[in-house]
Amino acid sequence: MERLDKVLSNLGYGTRKEVKAIIKNGEVLVDAIEARDNGMLINPETSVIKIFGEEIKFRKNIYLMMNKPDGVISATFDDYDETVIDLLEEEHKVFNPFPVGRLDKDTVGLLFITNDGELNHRLISPKYHVDKVYFARIDKKVCEEDIIAFNNGIVLDDGYKCMPGKLEIVKSDENGSEVYITIHEGKFHQVKRMFESLNKNVIYLKRVKFGKICLDIKLSEGEYRELSKEELKILCQI
Repeated sequence: MERLDKVLSNLGYGTRKEVKAIIKNGEVLVDAIEARDNGMLINPETSVIKIFGEEIKFRKNIYLMMNKPDGVISATFDDYDETVIDLLEEEHKVFNPFPVGRLDKDTVGLLFITNDGELNHRLISPKYHVDKVYFARIDKKVCEEDIIAFNNGIVLDDGYKCMPGKLEIVKSDENGSEVYITIHEGKFHQVKRMFESLNKNVIYLKRVKFGKICLDIKLSEGEYRELSKEELKILCQI
């Protein structure tokens, strides 16, 4: 059970004070009965709530897919840089969502944003072995030895040995390479540091797949959409 004013406030109908005034003015019906008590306890998932004559659809969680743009950080708040939350519409901000894991400031691509803490844990915890697939451009030639090194587990500059990863070469010559990388972890600057350990540098990085969900190619950088029921079902099976 939750307070009526909290439910309406969380759905974006105003601050607690503003919602209280709306309720006091008789603009809210709960199960066809006029609500006058802003502290009224209701079950938002089963009660029929109408405000200003329109029935509202309650949902506790939101699930978004964003094509993260370059220059934006994966955080809920920052004093200096624009965050992925700053790119959301107010109707989604009111749920106080957060990015699932993180992408570096200059890394683009698939980023999930939600307020579902349990799902977030399952998606980012290495013990669940959820694939994260990246497309990268490398400044040097990538070869079979690098594929073997990824498969064995790259040792980073701080001595940490990464879990075995998968490296697929799209094209490679003396001018550079294009590759796909599949990893299960999310260490700080991990993909870049893995290649630095091989004396190579990542010059472009984009996450294209998370688990079994691919980045929607219709989303331009900075755009986002809600996950479909089918996509959400797939994620919840992890």
